[in-house]
Amino acid sequence: MSIIQNMGPLNVVHYEPGVCNIGPAEIARRRRFGHLGLIASVILLGGLVATGVPHPARLLLVLTVGGSASGYLQARFHFCAGFGSAGVYNLGPLGTTVPVSDLNARARDRAKAMQIGLASLAIGVVVAVAAVLLPF
Repeated sequence: MSIIQNMGPLNVVHYEPGVCNIGPAEIARRRRFGHLGLIASVILLGGLVATGVPHPARLLLVLTVGGSASGYLQARFHFCAGFGSAGVYNLGPLGTTVPVSDLNARARDRAKAMQIGLASLAIGVVVAVAAVLLPF
């Protein structure tokens, strides 16, 4: 099976365990989620700084930055962590999924989902700790 070469609307996308489990519509959805998380992160940090709350409160950024990172990582890797954990994929219209019946494929999908989750958390933690250390 091939991986996505070009994400043009007429190109066919193939499911590949642990590599690709979403198509263009789902990828766009994950990218939008990343954008929203980034905007929420900027607004949250601005609000925390503007109101003068204690610096440790900036650790809340773990949630918004981690969510943003998750969206961007899933879009970049063409892989939905939630679908990977649930044992499904969607290469078609939003709202449709296909079950993955092969146990080896499901294991590879769960491993990729875990990688994305841990990477998102790590990014969230690093950014939140950096925000706590900012002098303003």
